[in-house]
Amino acid sequence: MARSPILLIHGGAWDIPADLLEAHEQGVFDALQDGWRILERGGTALDAVETAVTSLEDDPAFDAGRGSFLTRDGRVQLDALIMDGATLRAGGVACVERIRNPIQAARLVLDKSPHVYFVGPGAEEFAQANGIPLVENAELVLDRERRRLAEAQAREQAGTPDRSFSGRPDPDSSEDSPQDSHDTVGAVALDQYGRLAAATSTGGTLNKDPGRVGDSSLIGCGCYADNASAAVSLTGWGEPIMKLVLGKWATDRVMAGRSPEQVAPEAMAYLLRRLGGHGGIILLAPDGRYGLAHNTPRMAWGVHTADGPRVGTSLSDEAPLTGEADLY
Repeated sequence: MARSPILLIHGGAWDIPADLLEAHEQGVFDALQDGWRILERGGTALDAVETAVTSLEDDPAFDAGRGSFLTRDGRVQLDALIMDGATLRAGGVACVERIRNPIQAARLVLDKSPHVYFVGPGAEEFAQANGIPLVENAELVLDRERRRLAEAQAREQAGTPDRSFSGRPDPDSSEDSPQDSHDTVGAVALDQYGRLAAATSTGGTLNKDPGRVGDSSLIGCGCYADNASAAVSLTGWGEPIMKLVLGKWATDRVMAGRSPEQVAPEAMAYLLRRLGGHGGIILLAPDGRYGLAHNTPRMAWGVHTADGPRVGTSLSDEAPLTGEADLY
């Protein structure tokens, strides 16, 4: 019997400024529409999450693809991962500088390579050999991000302490703030065949050292999918999420019998309690139950079911999102 498809999307969890809320909601809505068209035509969850994340990578409102944060030396370096819950096949790329849509390169790794993960020039060569044209890095860089990098480096030179990407040892400290932008994007989907998939893509953190890889493209950290448990995509401070292998932590708890709507906020509480980390999560079980949560002031999110799309930039004043194509 065919299932009712579900698509969940996030576009980053942080303190999104009021003047950027509309752009974030519109970007998530557009990605929902693109991904849903795949599902409603009987397409696979894998195709749906790739399509949705491609849409978000193409939208400069987010830290993925064109318009991403810049490295310390002023370049864009991108990471992405996609995973098929039916087969546990996965494909990831990291530190790519000449690929406009890294999620598409990750999909090629999943489909056409016996390996799981490619980085740097090797990932670019693999993508080009399989039909993805390479671009100049300058095509991915926006003047907005050049200004943002200059401001960050000026603060650094002035002695303003940067937060630690490894997470605070003292969760009660107020030194760090969720104000910093984490516009990493991701999607999880359930198709009519009962198959799950997940995808995550990011430009990483502002002023990062070249070669730094965060959680987004690492299996079990920023992304995971398994039909036996759940599909998950995370956004937020990468280093704390990696240390906790938080994606797998969440899906394991769904496998153990807890509901996604219970596990999602628990994951955010665990992230904060153990390492002082901030972020957001979307989590989808094979029976159609789902949960969304964030411990930042806002998170761009969207859900599309047979009843239609719904988007927002905060869950704090929303009713819980749960059930198989049901909202209450």
